[in-house]
Amino acid sequence: MLLTDPVGYLEFLWLEQHAVAVVTDSGGIQEETTYLQVPCLTMRDNTERPVTVEIGTNVLLGQDTERLEAEVRSILNRHAKRGAIPPLWDGKAGQRLAQTLLGHS
Repeated sequence: MLLTDPVGYLEFLWLEQHAVAVVTDSGGIQEETTYLQVPCLTMRDNTERPVTVEIGTNVLLGQDTERLEAEVRSILNRHAKRGAIPPLWDGKAGQRLAQTLLGHS
């Protein structure tokens, strides 16, 4: 486990990418870990990013610290939820938007 003082964004992304798992309550981090395919354990009852739960690596735990411990143990025993990157998270949103706008001009 690594507890650290706040770090810059790029350093944080590096830490996420190389983590075995991430525990958070942040929606943005839920997205990043899904894209990086790193298991994410979210200490919230709900999320504004439901795709991260449906297709990604995110598990909503609420405030259940016993479940958190069980999920961490499972991940450490190589039984993490198998995730995927959502199909439209391919870095081409700008191109699709431009094509749509040009098609409707």
